[in-house]
Amino acid sequence: MSSRSAAPPPRRPVGTVTRGTTNPNRLRRMDRWIAATHGPVLRRSQDPVAVDLGYGAAPWTAVELLARLREAAPRVRVVGIEIEPARVAGAKPYEREGLSFRHGGFEVPLEGGARPTLIRAANVLRQYDEDQVAAVWERLCARLTPDGLLVEGTCDEIGRRHVWVALGPEGARTVTFATRLGSLERPSDLAERLPKALIHRNVPGEPVHAFLRDFDRAWAAAAPYASYGARQRWIRTARALAADWPLADGPVRWRQGELTVRWEALRPAG
Repeated sequence: MSSRSAAPPPRRPVGTVTRGTTNPNRLRRMDRWIAATHGPVLRRSQDPVAVDLGYGAAPWTAVELLARLREAAPRVRVVGIEIEPARVAGAKPYEREGLSFRHGGFEVPLEGGARPTLIRAANVLRQYDEDQVAAVWERLCARLTPDGLLVEGTCDEIGRRHVWVALGPEGARTVTFATRLGSLERPSDLAERLPKALIHRNVPGEPVHAFLRDFDRAWAAAAPYASYGARQRWIRTARALAADWPLADGPVRWRQGELTVRWEALRPAG
């Protein structure tokens, strides 16, 4: 057979293999927020596709994402994408109506070149250098539908503490801090879960450092409300922060142990 008639070699997926660490129910806080805030967009879409990018060594997070999103948008489909072929092969037995798995990376390969309405990339960029994040964000956002959303962030191994950035096709919009309130000593404990774009910026002179400082101060000032429970203390803390920081949510989300800030307020300096 001539070289002209030979099929071109498949493109190598963009990115590097992650550790693959995953646990059932690890991303429940992120999923709950996505369903609440992005659910209306998913419901309006004629063919809503959500991507679980870099789901890891086991497919639990993709399976759970489908179940949680379908409560908000019954027609949504989830595609788990992994750069490690063995992980894709291991996930195939879990495929079902609305759930499939594909080999790929940051190019987000979907059948027929489809564009996703949601890309969730949890604990994927942790291993990358900070100066690589902007290019990855840009690449992923370019794959979204015009009303799509990229959610990129980090959480601990059992899902008690999360911080994520939400981005649209135009770029970063918000940063969300989420925690199991009963396990929180102070809000700045969440600093260890800042996404890659912010984790090295938690130093004096950077906006995220100032925000976490004010978060701790407001939490300390709200200590009297602890007698009514950690939830009431968190809500009081959020109300105090809203006087100086552009929060993007309100009591409904605060009651869930969440707090969302506009990206421009925490954007790295320089």
